[in-house]
Amino acid sequence: MKRSIIHVDMDAFFAAIEEKDNPSLKGKPVIVGGTEERGVVCTCSYEARKFGVHSAMPTYIAKQKCPFGIFVPVRYERYKEISSQIFEILFSITDLVEPLSIDEAYLDISNIEDESLMIAKKIKKKVKEETGLTISVGISYNKFLAKLASDWNKPDGIKIIEENEVPEILLPLPIRKIYGIGEKSTKKLNGIGIYTVNDLMKIPTDLFESYFGKYGHEIYNRIRGIDNREVKISRKVKSIGRETTLKRDINDIDKLQKYVERFSKNIAYSLEKRNLAAKTLTIKTRTSDFISHTKSKTMNEYFYKVEDIIIVGGQVLKEIDLNLDIRLIGISVSNLKEKSLEQISMF
Repeated sequence: MKRSIIHVDMDAFFAAIEEKDNPSLKGKPVIVGGTEERGVVCTCSYEARKFGVHSAMPTYIAKQKCPFGIFVPVRYERYKEISSQIFEILFSITDLVEPLSIDEAYLDISNIEDESLMIAKKIKKKVKEETGLTISVGISYNKFLAKLASDWNKPDGIKIIEENEVPEILLPLPIRKIYGIGEKSTKKLNGIGIYTVNDLMKIPTDLFESYFGKYGHEIYNRIRGIDNREVKISRKVKSIGRETTLKRDINDIDKLQKYVERFSKNIAYSLEKRNLAAKTLTIKTRTSDFISHTKSKTMNEYFYKVEDIIIVGGQVLKEIDLNLDIRLIGISVSNLKEKSLEQISMF
């Protein structure tokens, strides 16, 4: 089966959320990070990048490069909230999702019948509709090329790298674009006249280990379009959950139950894919005063069927105080173990 991998990467994620929450910042050089002199830039808007500001840059240097920049502190909880919405969209496409960070992930869509470009456009559309933010998407037959493609037309980009385009499409690229070649290696290679992938292709095989150590073989293959890494979903899973920020605050238990049912279907699918069962179910809410609350229930027996998750979720939901309107709801299952025998429904 031909592999089809998608890499998604939010555009200037933290800065974009600050602009979303404060529209007066739109189009301005927004710099998110430590606001004190000893602070560090986490990310910045594309307007700030034009001045040479970038992530991991000390704040005092960013202020020198962009004296009219608008410096805002990090609000990590807010970014995590939006990230959860985005990953809910990704998991609605496929369960084969490998998160790389709060705003970046791989998806393996090899088993999905829909065309990869249509899936990518669907992701972009849903992210825009549900969060107001843009996301760049790369599509190819392996992880390296998919990640490379997502950076091709940023921001709000989409790019496919087909197998018949490789290695020609890579040859003009600067070597710093190749995953695994860091700043030190780039300077070292530039010092001997190697600036592009085309230059790098001319290096004998045995010299790759001299320059890149144990990663030499991987880099040799990468620039030739070879990358056999799988999308990893086998990391130790402690919990599986879904959550969403509601478009309008509500305290109607029947409406909230609909979200429980929707999330239960996704969670049941994830449990089935991983051959897991759960014993504890937790519902998380965030009220209109932005305070988060959780309520859990641990069962005597393990469960994984969608109807069982819905029933337990309904029981927990009834115990939640709805005096304040709810702005976020989430459901997760934990206390997981591998299914050894087929279990019947608890109810």
